[in-house]
Amino acid sequence: MPGLKKRSVNLAGHATSVALEPEFWVVLETISKDRRISLAALIAELDSKRGESLLASFCRLSALAYVQSKGTAAKRKKASEA
Repeated sequence: MPGLKKRSVNLAGHATSVALEPEFWVVLETISKDRRISLAALIAELDSKRGESLLASFCRLSALAYVQSKGTAAKRKKASEA
């Protein structure tokens, strides 16, 4: 598995960087495309919702929740077609 990939973002007027595994960046990019917002806007939104959590950790958990919700939706659809 490749190492962490850093991306720079501007949050509340402050430049910062977020380091995540490439697989998480792929999911976050998918979320931003699905929602028709920029990746920077998505990261800013997650930052505003994270509370005391570390931003990178909250990004990972948000990506995981997205993937899990897609899996659950697919299972429901498959069950309803059966």
